[in-house]
Amino acid sequence: MVKNKQQKSTKNKVINILAGLLLIIGLLLIFSNPIKYWIIGQMSNKNAVSNVSAASIEKNNQTKGEFDFDKVVDLDLETIAKARLYQDKMAVVGGIAIPGVKINLPIIKGVSNYNLAVGAGTMKENQVMGEGNYALAGHNMIDKDLLFSPLYKLKMDDEIYLTDLTDVYVYKTSFIETVNPDRVDLIDDVEGKTLLTLVTCNPDGSKRLVVQGEFVKKVPIKKATKEMKKAFDIEKNVTK
Repeated sequence: MVKNKQQKSTKNKVINILAGLLLIIGLLLIFSNPIKYWIIGQMSNKNAVSNVSAASIEKNNQTKGEFDFDKVVDLDLETIAKARLYQDKMAVVGGIAIPGVKINLPIIKGVSNYNLAVGAGTMKENQVMGEGNYALAGHNMIDKDLLFSPLYKLKMDDEIYLTDLTDVYVYKTSFIETVNPDRVDLIDDVEGKTLLTLVTCNPDGSKRLVVQGEFVKKVPIKKATKEMKKAFDIEKNVTK
């Protein structure tokens, strides 16, 4: 009789433990995406140009980046969590802002998975704002306000701003097209043109949305318009 009670008690404990584990797993599945998106938002804000200096950007431009596109994977919770541990070492080299679709992200050197969990990654080693074809990659997320997801709302002629906190570089959207992943030629320099190219995935990852803008002008940061400063959230950082 005592033995049966002990067996029943042990069985109940096992059932309770399994039920608890299933509950935890269920909660993780339900809340994993909101947790991921919250962490990404926090990291993007922390590394935005409003929280860095022109001197640190200049220094970061001298560092080496990772440019192996084949290593880029979808963002899972583990990658995002590791990126959070690494975020203080991010080589932020500027910012990108698109007022029309409410993008304001740090630009980080290279396309490592950690970089792309935080902002836009530079796609070529020695690219310079306002020269050649300045190419950036970013993730498209289920949350359409994060990273490069808002690019799907972009319209022709929308203005796109880049900054290295020394100048603001203004581009006007001139090309929006969904292409095959092998169209890497679109990030190559084009003779006689000064371009900005933005690349992100479509929802199932089978295609790439490519946005290009043509260079319009360069504005010294101290002469930036109110709209430019607001787009980067640097109104209080820049004094005339």
